[in-house]
Amino acid sequence: MNYHFSAYLYRLQYIQRWSLMRSTAPENVAQHSFQVALLSHMLCSIGNVHFARSLNADRAAAMALFHDATEVFTGDIATPVKHNNPQLLSSFRDMERIAAERLKGMIPPELTSVYAPLLQPQDSPAGSEDAYLLRYVKAADHLDAYLKCVWEVAAREFAAAKAQTAAKLRGLEMPEMEYFLAHMAPGFELSLDELSAGTDGGQALEGGDTT
Repeated sequence: MNYHFSAYLYRLQYIQRWSLMRSTAPENVAQHSFQVALLSHMLCSIGNVHFARSLNADRAAAMALFHDATEVFTGDIATPVKHNNPQLLSSFRDMERIAAERLKGMIPPELTSVYAPLLQPQDSPAGSEDAYLLRYVKAADHLDAYLKCVWEVAAREFAAAKAQTAAKLRGLEMPEMEYFLAHMAPGFELSLDELSAGTDGGQALEGGDTT
């Protein structure tokens, strides 16, 4: 009998994050999961070394690798979509549970006890190690989203070219160009959040799943 668990997980590289945002560097769920694993391990290690904790950093990293595994079926749904109202969020949680059960059915039976808890750590008994480590995995998930934002804001590859081209446009001495630059072009410097808040008062939009 064939088991497609690993084959499906490899397809996380095709699930794109931040779908509502214009990114300088596209990011997929496989990349994100790896990065969250790195950060989970680091946060736990910091806790152990600097704050006298006894955290299983290796276990946290393993949990992080699988924390978005269900998105191979659900896709990455942007945070404001999921959290738009309680009913939507409840429905999405149901989708996650169904997807997790489907993945669990693809695990070789003798390995189910190893991987099933990694797919649904939120079901870990209160007070268990996994339940405690889940806090660090979720923190690392948010931290990775923050670092993605830092990376995007810091990107300045076109700064010099922008200044040079703007000088050329001003040198045209064309009133139509001046009007466009004064009244139309500024919108191109706004983020999706700023455009949404500034024009229609809508809820700020962001991509990427930070649960």
